[in-house]
Amino acid sequence: MMRKILVIGAGKSTSYLLDYLLKKAKAEKLEITIGDINPAGIPSSIAEHAHCTVIALDIFDDAARQKAIENTDIVISMLPARFHIKVAKDCVRLKKHLVTASYVSSELLELDEKVIEAGLVFMNEIGLDPGVDHMSAMQVIDRIRDKGGKIILFESFCGGLVAPEHDNNLWNYKFTWNPRNVVLAGQGGTAKFIQEGTYKYIPYHRLFRRTEFFEIEEYGRFEGYANRDSLNYREAYKLQDALTIYRGTMRRVGFSKAWNMFIQLGATDDSYSIENSENMSYREFINLFLPYSPTDSVELKLRHYLKLDQDDIRWDKLLELNIFDQNKFIGISNATPAQALQKILEDSWTLKADEKDMIVMYHKFGYELNGEKKQIDSKLVVTGENQTFTAMAKTVGLPVAMAALKILNKEITTPGVQIPTTKEVYEPILKELEDYGVNFKEYDIPYLGYNPNSVVN
Repeated sequence: MMRKILVIGAGKSTSYLLDYLLKKAKAEKLEITIGDINPAGIPSSIAEHAHCTVIALDIFDDAARQKAIENTDIVISMLPARFHIKVAKDCVRLKKHLVTASYVSSELLELDEKVIEAGLVFMNEIGLDPGVDHMSAMQVIDRIRDKGGKIILFESFCGGLVAPEHDNNLWNYKFTWNPRNVVLAGQGGTAKFIQEGTYKYIPYHRLFRRTEFFEIEEYGRFEGYANRDSLNYREAYKLQDALTIYRGTMRRVGFSKAWNMFIQLGATDDSYSIENSENMSYREFINLFLPYSPTDSVELKLRHYLKLDQDDIRWDKLLELNIFDQNKFIGISNATPAQALQKILEDSWTLKADEKDMIVMYHKFGYELNGEKKQIDSKLVVTGENQTFTAMAKTVGLPVAMAALKILNKEITTPGVQIPTTKEVYEPILKELEDYGVNFKEYDIPYLGYNPNSVVN
């Protein structure tokens, strides 16, 4: 008897997910239905597969959505996070398992009791970050605890970057996931964490000027800035006794200081629309945020505003983005500053067809065992194949697909709205990920405590 999987949304993160399921389809007796608002955009190699059906699916069409869910055994939702709740409520009513790569929302958590009563698995945060980070961290944390150790420090960083061979711009960066999320990173709340027993808070306007530095063997030096709320992981990982809990995003050294220019300028604001943005040149957009002068050029005004010397590398980074071009236009009606900036950046930071991205993840575990303080560093580097089969798509899509199949095969059975922090989930998925080149390297090093290379400006 064929088992049916419904995948809703076929965006950039689904290349490996769909490839994995279709390669398993014959042996596992799977029928995969892909529902997307734009079915014509799905490659023929997928759409014409013997075990695949593609349907046009508007998530706001309740009847069509419910019909598609009713005719399946498990749903994989790759929609934007805010739309999962529509799918989740249908899955509860129709008694279907659900898998997403997104953070668990409060709305989704409210369904937990009903999900448990129905014996359903609603697996969330099973992509990369969140996802692989949860599983790899809990594997080490549980191993330390099983030996009688006590976690006193946990730091974790993850970044989607460009592979070294295609790192050919001054920012050392290209978009490897949703550009909008990159532009809005850090907004919507103060970053919170705990360091050596002291609570710390970083407001958005200072976020990119407080960074940590670290080395990844064979790949050089990186920097990290704090994610929004590291304290959430105290409960998720049962780290109530830890003196340091810090989670952050990784970039190449120098990115954060340069990105801070756009924040100080006001170009990342997403709270209002710009008049006549459709016909506005890049140069006019930058000039919006600068004082009026009948004599000074936009370039000179920006230098003064940001206090940039002529030999400051950040100036060269701005020039590289063509932000003073009078012949390039935003082309978006009623764009917010953030949307306009995203358009400018996409001109320079979009991966070409043959270019590769890179995922880097770094965990630091400090613990006490038999009265002695110890430390484990765990590091991961994954390189993509090209613009379609990216490292981002691999590390997001494969865990999602693996979890769905293991739920279908009753290898993962614990019901409820959950994240992958239990051995039942992380052990088999991390083991299988190794076959696809997702391998962590661990290093036992002397306990360092908080990062001595942390800088505050």
